Amino acid sequence: MRWALAAILFAFLAGAVFVAHYGWISAGDVAMPPWGWLMMGLGILFSLVVGCGLMILVFYSSRAGFDEGPTIKRQPEPEPRRRASRN
Repeated sequence: MRWALAAILFAFLAGAVFVAHYGWISAGDVAMPPWGWLMMGLGILFSLVVGCGLMILVFYSSRAGFDEGPTIKRQPEPEPRRRASRN
């Protein structure tokens, strides 16, 4: 089962690499203006900040114990009252 899953994931990776290569080659000699490079750089930076921030939150919540399962604490039941004997 693991080998089948690994094969499927590698097939997805190979397909993504093929599509990226095809897109890069088919674009030809298209020039990108400076504002295009700036926007692409800002998009990459924003993606890295969001990804790193989420990973920091994952590690923090794991270390702080927020990922533990819930525990139910039961309060002890009160003892029944005894009647005072009348003699």
